[in-house]
Amino acid sequence: MFKAGFAASALVVLFAAPISSAADSKDRAVLPAPSQGKAIVCIYRVGRFTGSASHDELYVNDTHLAKLLNGEYAYIEVAPGTVVISGLPKMYYGSAIMSAGAALNQARQKENERARFEAEAGKTYYLKWTAGAMATGIKVTPEDPSVGAREMSKLHLSAPVDDKETAKP
Repeated sequence: MFKAGFAASALVVLFAAPISSAADSKDRAVLPAPSQGKAIVCIYRVGRFTGSASHDELYVNDTHLAKLLNGEYAYIEVAPGTVVISGLPKMYYGSAIMSAGAALNQARQKENERARFEAEAGKTYYLKWTAGAMATGIKVTPEDPSVGAREMSKLHLSAPVDDKETAKP
């Protein structure tokens, strides 16, 4: 009886603590304004269960920007002109079946380009990154700036990348 009650209490603390701390956070992420003659590209990934095991290597104009995880965003300042967003899905963990699924998905891709658009100086672009099960079905969707800013503001900035650990797609 005591063990079951203790286990239930531990589960409540384990799952309720992260929810309450996230709800209590008053700090909202806000992007800076673009520098003179530049644009900002913000790519974000809202928290979802589907695809949550992938950590996607993200590139903007061949610059390694982030290892984009669930609930994170990354941004970069770019010159006006063509912006190419590419990414390589990778899995955090999983069984041999999950790893094989990610490898097959990667082998089927002729290229890893996810989006391409023309950036204008002074603008901020929001793109939502969505991953499917087993690192498949990646979609990059342009969002209205008001929607993108609102969704991105609830997320955390991605950690800086260590290019010694990763290779370009």
